[in-house]
Amino acid sequence: MFSLSEKSAVVTGAGSGIGKAIALALAKQGAFVDVLEVNIEAANDTVEQIRSAGGQADAVECDVSNHGQMQEVFEKLGNDRGGLDCLVNNAGIAHVGNITNTSEEDFDCVMSVNLKGVFNCLKGGVLQMLKSGGGAIVNIASTVATMAINDRLAYSTSKGGVLAMTYSVAKDHLNDNIRCNAILPGRIHTPFVDGFIAENYPDNQADMFRKLSEYQPIGRMGTPAEVGAMAVFLCSDEASFITGAPFPVDGGTLYVR
Repeated sequence: MFSLSEKSAVVTGAGSGIGKAIALALAKQGAFVDVLEVNIEAANDTVEQIRSAGGQADAVECDVSNHGQMQEVFEKLGNDRGGLDCLVNNAGIAHVGNITNTSEEDFDCVMSVNLKGVFNCLKGGVLQMLKSGGGAIVNIASTVATMAINDRLAYSTSKGGVLAMTYSVAKDHLNDNIRCNAILPGRIHTPFVDGFIAENYPDNQADMFRKLSEYQPIGRMGTPAEVGAMAVFLCSDEASFITGAPFPVDGGTLYVR
């Protein structure tokens, strides 16, 4: 079950954190994974880990916010791989701020990567899937696409847009054998979380880590690998009856608080 053998996959922002875990998980199930990253060193590290485990992967240096560049990347990958079977739109940046202290420049930057970046990759990816007979798309949104937490104005807005695009792509391509779903991670323990705590609570790191962990009803943060497992399922043939749906991986944050 959940075999991705003979399938080609693209994962954006797969040099670290959730994206890296997703790339590793897809490759473990047999997919050839193209790791798209603005940080080529990080991309190469992910590729090396995949290859060391016996998987297949290549690294591609690119900027998801650059529309023209991304169309060229997907066209080349489609030609090189004989089509595209799986696309995971994970690349994104974080931002802390509310309406009064979020600058226009910061807002535009978040939208450029988190929202326009997904649009750019959906455009390139769907065009390749139309050529090759279909595929599965997974967009990494967030629990904050549907709920509010403090000081996440721009980030929440961008992820709400990602969820809306998920619904639209799923609806528009029902008859093209293209499925499009979203994962809504809650608080996942990544290097970003550790860096955020170290920067903002340098004298109280252990206590803040505990508080952030206990925010989830299940009592801990999630792991990137747990998000990766959901991505594998949604890309697999076992999920062939699922499209246009958001899947929380959030320790109960949205529905059992």
